[in-house]
Amino acid sequence: MLSVETRHAIHPDHAKTMDTEALRRNFLTEGMFAEGEIRLVYTHYDRFTVGAAVPAGGSLTLDKVEETKTATFLERREMGIVNIGEAGRVEAGGQGWDMAYGDVLYLGMGSGPVTFSGQGRFYITSCPAHRTLPSRLITVAEAKEVKLGAVETSNKRTIRQFIHPLVMESCQLVLGYTALEDGSVWNTMPAHVHDRRMEAYLYHGMAPQSRVLHLMGEPQETRHIVVANEQAVISPTWSIHAGAGIGGYTFIWAMAGDNIDYTDMDFVQPEDLR
Repeated sequence: MLSVETRHAIHPDHAKTMDTEALRRNFLTEGMFAEGEIRLVYTHYDRFTVGAAVPAGGSLTLDKVEETKTATFLERREMGIVNIGEAGRVEAGGQGWDMAYGDVLYLGMGSGPVTFSGQGRFYITSCPAHRTLPSRLITVAEAKEVKLGAVETSNKRTIRQFIHPLVMESCQLVLGYTALEDGSVWNTMPAHVHDRRMEAYLYHGMAPQSRVLHLMGEPQETRHIVVANEQAVISPTWSIHAGAGIGGYTFIWAMAGDNIDYTDMDFVQPEDLR
């Protein structure tokens, strides 16, 4: 079963007027991980798409998506898949990959229908592509690790870069994830914006009662969204993206836009936030 929800782009002046319900309706994705289903959120931010496939021991195939008006979803797109569940398998383009927890699969443009099977909980990200590049499985051991932050600032964390210029080549998509150390809660501080790229954050590995307070909005006009496990926030180019959580959590960051320069960030110091 496939379901697709469309999210239109929001101007920052419009976002300033939104109440809690409107912010959640436009920027938060809820209920993506449903057993026996593929659920996608198709956005008008760089045509970026997020979603999930939960085969629950069976198999699910992602093929044609009406919103793209193409023969198959990946006809003019690339895809990054992260397994945040138990062992699973993905097949596309005549190839197959067994994925353990934390592994990331890149599928190049033109890979055709994608089949998910096993006990995996597959987080899906996708954006338009301009050429075909080889599909590749990147295991946790193959990721590029970057350690940042400190205990004193409550943001000691490990960043693992997967679909990233230092690891492999892609067209637009850049993807990795960040895990917080015990006792650290701030996932991105100082906050930043990057007008050249949109971004999406999927929070997972959280206890059912835990929440992350995700900060968004223009630096001088911030808003917040309370996020639960396996929910994602869509972050426009004009918005900061940072947050603090209760207990341990990991967030998967994925972005697309004009460049693939991970370091292209316009930082905003805490004293300049409002």
